[in-house]
Amino acid sequence: MTAFPPAARARRAVLVGAVCAGLAAGLTGCGEDPDEGTNGVGKLSAAEIEGKARETAKASAAVRLTGTFVSRGGTYKLNMRLKNTGGAGSVTTKDSTFELLRVDDQLFMKAGADFWRHDATKPGATFEKEDAEAADKLEGRYVKVPRDDPAYGQFRGFTDKQVLLDGLLGLNGELGKGDREKIRGMRTIKVVGGAEGEGGALDVSLEKKPYPLRLARAGGAGVVQLTDWDLDFPLSAPPKEMTVDYGGKLPRTNN
Repeated sequence: MTAFPPAARARRAVLVGAVCAGLAAGLTGCGEDPDEGTNGVGKLSAAEIEGKARETAKASAAVRLTGTFVSRGGTYKLNMRLKNTGGAGSVTTKDSTFELLRVDDQLFMKAGADFWRHDATKPGATFEKEDAEAADKLEGRYVKVPRDDPAYGQFRGFTDKQVLLDGLLGLNGELGKGDREKIRGMRTIKVVGGAEGEGGALDVSLEKKPYPLRLARAGGAGVVQLTDWDLDFPLSAPPKEMTVDYGGKLPRTNN
């Protein structure tokens, strides 16, 4: 068997290097394997990756959810920490910001007086002295939301980890695999819905567990970041001296 002369071996090495550099990363024999050291989900189909992300999210103990999403014509800015026994954080709408705290089935709200006070300038609005006095007393205090009050069902979902994730982690259209990126230093792979990604995009971690890390919702309906997966946090009812319990329906609000 005739060996290549030194000059020929050098030219061959340069040629192979040039070919590998011009090909997509990940081809056998050229450069590093993009899935080396990952959790392996990058090798799966787009539908399988999305499924793994959903399974991981459902099985997780806790998560922090921040960002903005549009639902039923309203825009909400969230900063919530969630786990299976409840959640805590803030919700901002066009008109107000309020805090929510849920411990098991006990739901509390904390907001400024304006949240609880009627706006007497609105056409047809009624304003009573008692409303203003009640609103002032509720300033900065936790108000326990009765389970039979309509507000309970309306706001509980913001503190329910599974309900919120089920509502957010959804892509429309045929699924496809997108770019590999880094989010907060963690390697990810993107799953997109629709031919041009118009059905939303989900970035899934390629490190540790396949956690969903970022979701761009379909139709430009907001971008949500998901962090602190499985990181526990304290959750307890507020002190009694900081709590108002009406026992019945809440005071009317301007929301």
